[in-house]
Parts: sequence; structure tokens; C-alpha cells
Amino acid sequence: MPDPDLVRVIRHSGITAVNCTVSERDFEGTIRSIASLQALVDKYPDTFTIIRRQPEIALAKSSNMVGVIPGFQYTAFLEENPERIAMFRDLGVRIMQLTYNGRSLFGDGCLEPGNAGLSTAGIAAVKKMNQLGVAVDLSHSGYRTSSEAIVASSKPVLISHSGCAAVYAHPRNKPDDVLKSLADRGGYFGVYLMPYLVASPTVPTRQHVLDHLVHAMNVCGADHVGIGSDGSIQAVTLTPAQKAAFDADIAQRKQLGIGAPGEDRYPWVPDLNGPSHMEVIADELSGRGQPSSVIEKVLGANFQRVLGDIWGTA
Repeated sequence: MPDPDLVRVIRHSGITAVNCTVSERDFEGTIRSIASLQALVDKYPDTFTIIRRQPEIALAKSSNMVGVIPGFQYTAFLEENPERIAMFRDLGVRIMQLTYNGRSLFGDGCLEPGNAGLSTAGIAAVKKMNQLGVAVDLSHSGYRTSSEAIVASSKPVLISHSGCAAVYAHPRNKPDDVLKSLADRGGYFGVYLMPYLVASPTVPTRQHVLDHLVHAMNVCGADHVGIGSDGSIQAVTLTPAQKAAFDADIAQRKQLGIGAPGEDRYPWVPDLNGPSHMEVIADELSGRGQPSSVIEKVLGANFQRVLGDIWGTA
């Protein structure tokens, strides 16, 4: 639970809606995570609100609040019982990934060497999410899983946080044919603020982020690209305790087989580390000749639009 000073930083960041991961690796942990989010909203009702319908995004902005959109990255507890998709949707989770980095019942993740694609169970999960108005997220999916899920979905899909493989070839980054297919069907691609934008040991900078953003806009068009930071609004301060926690997490991810190449660097872009990072990105886009209408789309309007296309706007 953040302290009041941190809440003030978040509230005054200018960011008015975020996709927040609430999934843990098991069912019980995920329920606890959702309960913790609700407790945060209950404690700071004048700052946070949970977004369950697309118009509530605009309402959060007009009310000077931060709208939180719960989302899933892990899938194991859904694979055990796909009917939980409907249950978690009723609990407010309206964005769900099909896979994490490894192989799931629904398909292969981006680190799975077999690259086997979307499974029969995955096709059924996509149809269920379409039916319920849950956004299908393919950020950690393998190339074939991503391509096949885009085609299988009757609604636009998300790659909410990733990079462009044509700029830097990494398993977490998507090739141009996937980006083009996504955009052709109305989907959304979010560029993350993560080290996988550039080869190790280089520490990523805002210029690497802009290289991926501009490439994605060239491939997808300006109506289908945005920022999916995959990080926090507030600045991360690398204290000894924080460093130890990151190092322990990286070691655990390797042990579990879900650690990606390049996790020898900390998971942020240092010169975009802080609550003003969206403003910095806007300035950089302007410096590269992008008009204000495009910048507005990249900073959130595209994400808001696609959620309306998936969820409906009522």
C-alpha cells in the first residue's frame, strides 16, 4: 500500500489511466492481489478508481483521478478452469494475456523454442474473451501464437507492452508482420520502457524508446501505437534493499525458466524513470516532427479507443 506522499506523486503525474497487473502465479495469490487493489481504492477514493467501462477512462481524467484497469499477465489459474475468465471479468479484470514467456495450455510464449502457436484451448479462450468483452493481450506470446490469435479474434487485440524486432531482435519484441496484422484488424501496440529495446550491456535511453515508437508508427500507422511502460509511475530509487530485491527476482525468474535474455539490466529506462516520463516522450516525439494530434494518440487516445472497440462504449 503506497504512502500518502507517493499517492500525491502519482496523482500529479498527469497520468490518468493505467493498466495494472493483478495476476499472481496461482489462483489464491491473484484473488489477494485484486483485493489489495480494491483496498487501495477504498483508502484513497478521491485519487484512484477502478475502470470497468470505457467511458470511465474519460471520467477519471475529468475528475483528476487515476483510473486503474486491472489486467492479467499469468494464465496458469485460467488454464486450470477457463470458466474463471468470466468470473474474473465480473471482478473487473478486462485485459488478459494468453501466455507468459513459456508454454501454456493456450499457446506458446515468446521464450518457448517450439513456437507451436495457438492451441485448441487457446482458440476457445480467445472466443470466450471476445464474447465477454475481455481484451486479448499477446505481449508475452510467441510469434505464431500472436499471429494466430490476431486472426482468431473477432475483435481487435492488444500487444500492450513490447518492442519492435526489426529495431532490435529479441524474443519479447514483435516482427513487422505481426504488427501489420494487428493494426489491420484495429489492434493496439504499446512500446515498453524496458531494457529489451537494445542489446546488453547497453543501458536503454529515451532515444531507444523513440526508435521503437517511430518504427511501430511507420508499420502500424499512428492510430495503433502507444506507450505500455511495463513499469511504475513513480521514480524507482535503487537503494541497496531495492537492488537486492531486483537481484533476487531476476534469480528466481531464471530458476523458473521465465527470465528473458538481457535481464542483466534493471527493468526501466533511466532517463525516463519518474512521473514525468510521458511528458518527456511527448517532447521527444515533437522534436522528431510528430504533430500534437499524433502525440495525443500515442500518449493514450489510441489505447482508450481500442478498449471501446473491444469492451463497447456503453
